[in-house]
Amino acid sequence: MATSTTSASSASSKISPMNLRLLRLVTMALIVGTLAACSTRAPAPSPVPAPSPTGPLVTLPPGPGVPLPPEPGGPLPSPMAQPKSRWIPVHWNELPGFSTDSLYEAWNAWLRSCERPLPAFAPLCPEIRRLSIATPEEQREWMVARLQPYRIEALDGNADGMLTSYYEPYLDASRNPGNGFTVPLYALPNGFGQRKPWYTRQQIDTLPEAQAALAGRVIAWVRDPVEALVVHIQGSGRLRIQEPDGSVRLVRVAFAGTNDQPYQSVGRWLLDQGLVRDATWPGIRAWTLQNPQRVQEMLWANPRYVFFREEAMSPMDAAFGPRGAQGVPLTPGRSIAVDRQSIPYGTPVWLASSGPTAQLQRLVLAQDTGSAILGAVRADYFAGWGQEAGELAGRLKQGLRLWALWPR
Repeated sequence: MATSTTSASSASSKISPMNLRLLRLVTMALIVGTLAACSTRAPAPSPVPAPSPTGPLVTLPPGPGVPLPPEPGGPLPSPMAQPKSRWIPVHWNELPGFSTDSLYEAWNAWLRSCERPLPAFAPLCPEIRRLSIATPEEQREWMVARLQPYRIEALDGNADGMLTSYYEPYLDASRNPGNGFTVPLYALPNGFGQRKPWYTRQQIDTLPEAQAALAGRVIAWVRDPVEALVVHIQGSGRLRIQEPDGSVRLVRVAFAGTNDQPYQSVGRWLLDQGLVRDATWPGIRAWTLQNPQRVQEMLWANPRYVFFREEAMSPMDAAFGPRGAQGVPLTPGRSIAVDRQSIPYGTPVWLASSGPTAQLQRLVLAQDTGSAILGAVRADYFAGWGQEAGELAGRLKQGLRLWALWPR
């Protein structure tokens, strides 16, 4: 995903344990820190009459749990609507796995959303901060008392959608070309915005006038053009960068803009050419290793090009991902990218997905977006950074159900 910046229980085995340990270490720092309470002006859902169709829920293996806290009495509220979805009120026992999720892992993401809360959630943020050191049972009891779950459906009543994943690549890099570092990652070019759309990927690589506009705009050089393409598609990356004095430090390259050319999937190009049957990133990588002479042709099949900005990384920054479209850092395994016409940024969401790659039942926060993340029941799951997260992100594509959790 290259436009916005794109685990725990069952998915935690896919993501480096160090990531989760880092997240736990920063919890207390987040508690004592002062979190800003500026608001983004995403509209709250509006009531709308709608039937409540039923359908098969995502079925996941049952696990040990505790009884749910009692819900507040009274009838369920009215359905609510967004431009691309409708929200159907349900009881908490509809949410698969709610009694077993390790909620403390999601609380880091929720604290981040409280830096830029939706107006409806701003009054709850002091309570969310206090609950950072609460037990899972206390957190669950608070959620049941203060929030109402809504099943998210398309406007035609379809509650089934698709889950994919993205991550932050981790690459070696150099400030200077040479010694195998031959592929540039660029900042925005000189005079950017005066010509739209800008040059295509092939033109950037071949035209003297495009190269002239990019003179002096290289942030860093990496070794592998395919790895550079992955950074472009994911929208950000971590660089272990060698400075001219020989020192090495960790920096982030974050999304700054594109050349306004259409995105074309290199996986789709390979399938259309009959070159692969497996168009996942592991399959694409295997093909490039077997066909190095055609890698440039494959890269040029995608005319979109992404430009970056460099960001320093403190130890706190290193424990989280890049800033998403909500403007807050992403939390591995607990942040998702969504279509904001279906789910406003900052909304807590219950996610359930069952498939060959992962079994997921968990609390996540809608904190990002992407050009391919469109539709009512559509999410891109932020897996973290590094190779293990990349393996998960490269293969995850399976069914999805979502429930928005909105203040009562």
